[in-house]
Amino acid sequence: MSEERLAPHIFVLFGATGDLAERKLFPGLYRLAAADRLPTDYAIIGSGRHSPGSDDEFRDTVGSGLRESVDDIDDEVLSNLLSRLSFHISDGEDGGDLAEAVRSAQKQLGDDAQTMIYLSVPPKAMQPMITMLGRERLTDGARLVVEKPFGTDLDSARELDAVLKGVVDEDQVYRIDHFIGKEAVQNILALRFANGLIEPAWHRSHVESVQIDVPEELTIEGRGGFYESTGCFRDMISTHLCQVLGFVAMEPPVHLDAVSLRNEKAKVFEAMRPLDPDHVVFGQYDGYRDEDGVDDDSTVETFVALEAFVDTERWQGVPFYLRTGKALGATRRTVTLTFRTPPMERFGAEDLGPNQLVLELTDSPAVAVRMLAKRPGPDLALMPLDLHLDLADENSDDTPLEAYERLLLDVMRGDQTLFTRADEVDRLWQVCQPVLDAPPPVRPYARGSWGPDEALALPGTPGWRLPDE
Repeated sequence: MSEERLAPHIFVLFGATGDLAERKLFPGLYRLAAADRLPTDYAIIGSGRHSPGSDDEFRDTVGSGLRESVDDIDDEVLSNLLSRLSFHISDGEDGGDLAEAVRSAQKQLGDDAQTMIYLSVPPKAMQPMITMLGRERLTDGARLVVEKPFGTDLDSARELDAVLKGVVDEDQVYRIDHFIGKEAVQNILALRFANGLIEPAWHRSHVESVQIDVPEELTIEGRGGFYESTGCFRDMISTHLCQVLGFVAMEPPVHLDAVSLRNEKAKVFEAMRPLDPDHVVFGQYDGYRDEDGVDDDSTVETFVALEAFVDTERWQGVPFYLRTGKALGATRRTVTLTFRTPPMERFGAEDLGPNQLVLELTDSPAVAVRMLAKRPGPDLALMPLDLHLDLADENSDDTPLEAYERLLLDVMRGDQTLFTRADEVDRLWQVCQPVLDAPPPVRPYARGSWGPDEALALPGTPGWRLPDE
């Protein structure tokens, strides 16, 4: 079933020859086109400092990438998409050629054409590019999509926000965090607020701790230059994992709209204690310094584990344990609520572990519940019981949108619900700044492990949910 038809669009993609565009943006646009979710009339204008060659060469490059990354590609859809594609050089100093191309596309598509400008550029290039866009008046009425990280610390984030506010209004800015666009992250809201079995227990009276665990088996994959300038803490904690924490810890919003939902998430961040560096563990996997683009004496972290607190009435005293890193023992995205254990003396002294609710935030969302039940036999003895629900299997006729597909579609619709607001960004940098001011020592860890020993010990008993095999 096709979507309600959108107005004509001009997509301006900065970083159009980069890794993100190849892996996510162009595949996302292709899948939206294949599902008949793009406007009838649109143009895609790639831009960057260096030319990929002629427009035909650029189309060939994009087309080859799509054939590698998309299964069962439709040649007709692909040809139609590529025919709308062009490239124009620009940088922070000169955007005249790009501005001329955008205005030409606007004239061709009509007065109701909407412009989406996607900024996938390094943090150092972000401010000059935004200034150029304002100078060329390309931001007039446009929607501006800004990729993370939103600055590199509190001061730079505020500088970036001031530059943004100098050329656009807040309702034109879409700070994109693809974790929030994941079907499984949004499912946190549905599971919690739509189920009377779960919502009353989502409280410090019942919950002992919360874990948000995003390990990755992959190394930095040739992103040495990026990681050297950013590190795991800035890349993952102040964005992805804290945003998931916001969904887990928020109060019930009055409505599931942009204002209500982001208001409740902002209240969570306002109630977060600034992070204590003594309860943060940094690590670096063995061999990181041998990666291309990495300094021989680098002390950049590729792993972070930490303890956080949200001082609301619901969560006062409940620790939130966040862990993420490269070259770890598995690739997972798991939220685990560990529940308080009732008195167990009547069943004997055997410790079978607490009840847990486990949410797997993969592209195929899953939920697991660990409970205790009677062991079959003549005695009233207990055994652990794991219940699993694969949501993809339960809804086999429904195909979830990949995160970038969903978020690109939301920008076209003008829906900011799943995008980060300026006050959220500012507060999260306030929460994270103590760690940036006094970072913990970076400890080595073996590839394929679960990080430094100090991180393994951070949650105490019963420890991390992962590994759970």
